[in-house]
Amino acid sequence: MKHHSENNNRRNFLKNSSLLTFGLVSFPLVGFANELPSQTEDDLYIIGPRDGYDPQVGTLLSTMNMMRAWVIDSVKDLTVEQLDFQIDKKSNSIGAMLLHLAATEKYYQLHTFDDLEWGTWSEDIKAKWDVPSGMGKLGREQILGNDVGYYLNKLEEVREVTKKEFAKRGDKWLMEIDRDWPWGPTNNYCKWFHVCEHESNHRGQMKFIAQRLPA
Repeated sequence: MKHHSENNNRRNFLKNSSLLTFGLVSFPLVGFANELPSQTEDDLYIIGPRDGYDPQVGTLLSTMNMMRAWVIDSVKDLTVEQLDFQIDKKSNSIGAMLLHLAATEKYYQLHTFDDLEWGTWSEDIKAKWDVPSGMGKLGREQILGNDVGYYLNKLEEVREVTKKEFAKRGDKWLMEIDRDWPWGPTNNYCKWFHVCEHESNHRGQMKFIAQRLPA
């Protein structure tokens, strides 16, 4: 009987966890948040709620802030020549990847904040961001000659919009499910976590290239 009870408890736990993940049951986030210490943006290495944001939104933002700080630390001392360096004819430069990160965040803003179907934004937006979004041959030819301040300013401009828009939205919005997303049903939390892990992926590439820069 004890073994049977443990199995039932385990099944109920997994079921409830799945329902919570997909936003099908409520969770007392407000009470939960009151039990946690709220952090400020200066607390870079503390993942958790942030002042001015709902608990889950603030926690997500704290993760994004930490990743961004790591990216900046990896590139802040690079010269224009180092930012433009390409290992081979098919590789992207560090500068192109930095602008690519800004473009990715910009497009997720348009999609999740403005409710635009992916790729339906204006031609002016596409003219500014499509090349860094796609990188490739055009990125290798066009994203050149900029100092690190140029790229970091672009990243900061886009991130400031994300912070302001996150503050307007709550955890309920974060959990809203999109059942027509290309990789399958997902929610805004997953989409924005992808923005963060995408940045982590390219940071690894940047570090790889930085270790192979010409002397």
